[in-house]
Amino acid sequence: MRAGSLLAALGLWQLLTALDVNLWLRFAQFPSATDVVREFADRLGTGAYWQDLTDSLSRVLTGFALAAVLGVAVGTAIARSPLVSDLLGPVLEVCRPIPAIALVPVAILMFPSNEQGIIFITFTAAFFPVMVSTRHAVRALAPVWEEAVLTMGGGRGRILVSVVLPGALPGILGGLSVGIGVSWICVISAEMISGAYGVGYRTWQDYTIVDYPGVFVGMTTIGMLGWLTSTAVELAGRRLTRWLPRTETTGRPAPARKEAATP
Repeated sequence: MRAGSLLAALGLWQLLTALDVNLWLRFAQFPSATDVVREFADRLGTGAYWQDLTDSLSRVLTGFALAAVLGVAVGTAIARSPLVSDLLGPVLEVCRPIPAIALVPVAILMFPSNEQGIIFITFTAAFFPVMVSTRHAVRALAPVWEEAVLTMGGGRGRILVSVVLPGALPGILGGLSVGIGVSWICVISAEMISGAYGVGYRTWQDYTIVDYPGVFVGMTTIGMLGWLTSTAVELAGRRLTRWLPRTETTGRPAPARKEAATP
């Protein structure tokens, strides 16, 4: 059914462009699905396409990895320490509403190269979702778990490793899933504004020379990369939380257990 829904969307796209539909939406100058597929196949055989893909992917993964580590660390510290919350909380809450893409001028002024600036923007985009989700997840933990560890002689380190991080892991993974998606949005925007290579830069260059099939190739590439990385985060999260009870997702009720007959 998933493959069928994708094929149906492509078929509708091809039909609207072939008929030059111009109602409320205009498809007369829209590239057809076959034009985009043909352009996509041509670019797969070029080194420039794979170089742009590798550059964008490395930027996202570098910024996301930094955001994952620091976001979890800062979110846990804010949730566990009133002193850290008082010192960092107000500053982070003021900075959090600022869109990461609005930091492009700051990155240009602060970093000696565009590469470092784009990674900084990617890091900023993913940091706040991870930090906020970690903070909420840690604060939502039941105090009785921590008290049980203290009763058995465990210290603060044992509480952090055995209670806080495992208990907050489902919430942390939710923040990571959001963060990787936002990272792709911001890295592509940053490449369009200040990059010299990458998928975003190439997509913008195709737009400036009115190569609309090339623009849609870039959009398709961005969507596929975002889907693959988000799926990887989700699969890693499922593996790390195998100890959690799973609910039925097949849409069918679980079979009832038969009660043992009493004599």
